[in-house]
Amino acid sequence: MAKLTYKDAGVDKEKGYQEVELIKQIVKKTHSDEVLADIGGFAGAFAPNLTGIKNPVLLSGTDGVGTKIKLAMDMNKHDTVGIDCVAMCVNDILCQGARPLFFLDYIATGKLDPHKMAELVSGVAEGCKQSNAALIGGETAEMPGIYKEDDYDLAGFAVGLADKDKLITGEKLEEGDIAVGLYSSGVHSNGFSLVRACLDQAGISLDDKFDDEITIGEKLLTPTKIYAKEIKELTENVEVKAIAHITGGGLYENIPRVLKEDQAVEFDLSDLTIDPIFEKIQQWGNIDTDEMYHTFNMGIGMVVFIDPKDLEKTLKIVADKGQKVGKIIKGKKNIIINL
Repeated sequence: MAKLTYKDAGVDKEKGYQEVELIKQIVKKTHSDEVLADIGGFAGAFAPNLTGIKNPVLLSGTDGVGTKIKLAMDMNKHDTVGIDCVAMCVNDILCQGARPLFFLDYIATGKLDPHKMAELVSGVAEGCKQSNAALIGGETAEMPGIYKEDDYDLAGFAVGLADKDKLITGEKLEEGDIAVGLYSSGVHSNGFSLVRACLDQAGISLDDKFDDEITIGEKLLTPTKIYAKEIKELTENVEVKAIAHITGGGLYENIPRVLKEDQAVEFDLSDLTIDPIFEKIQQWGNIDTDEMYHTFNMGIGMVVFIDPKDLEKTLKIVADKGQKVGKIIKGKKNIIINL
């Protein structure tokens, strides 16, 4: 009878050790004085600065990259989807007014490639830098028999801090309040099962040109925008009554999450510049416009609700990063979109 080892079963521990060494310096660059432990321990330790916070509340969010990760694997480009992973988690906790504190990731793969995993983590670290959050730990699992050798998945979660008295809940929303949309960076990390179906139907290759500078694949891999800086500046200068992160389901599914039962939002998107990638997706899949707006962000990645008196100041803060897109009206927790 053969003497089996863990490596014989498909798990190479030495490559795991190699990965840890490769990512140590990448991770350390995201650390601040609030981080108390180096990578390699059993837990990440974080001592938050509570200056100015009377009633501290922790907020958390978890998410993955979805099937956008299939494009990264097909293109053998692994250094951007980590940003998406952080963005999908951090943008959620920003909606309640949290200051991002730290992030942890989870990578599962069929066969461990230390350099590929380091590329993934480099994207996560970049997302953490953009969020001003620390990457304090994570896990890489080699799972032969569950994943194909070159396949992997990436997920994570973020933890943030807020003062209970300053939580953004939507309770102060009133009829007449203004919706300001912050522009997205593209498709973000939602709806990629439909995107891939459209590519297949139209016979479009990821290597086909999107424009004179980049390919279709590169355009679709544009990382999800992280709104930490914009939300921080807004909350420090105006009263933000509610924030909605526009993820899967678009405006139709995400806006009602912050409304009261007798409120609706009327959107006027007639002068919103639509990223050409959405037009191409619609064309490739022969998709109804209504379906597009029920699936994708269509150019608006975050919606911030403010009092009308703060509109001028808000627009100065967001400058070329957003615009007025609607207002609160009487309704039944739904939205109306005028194009």
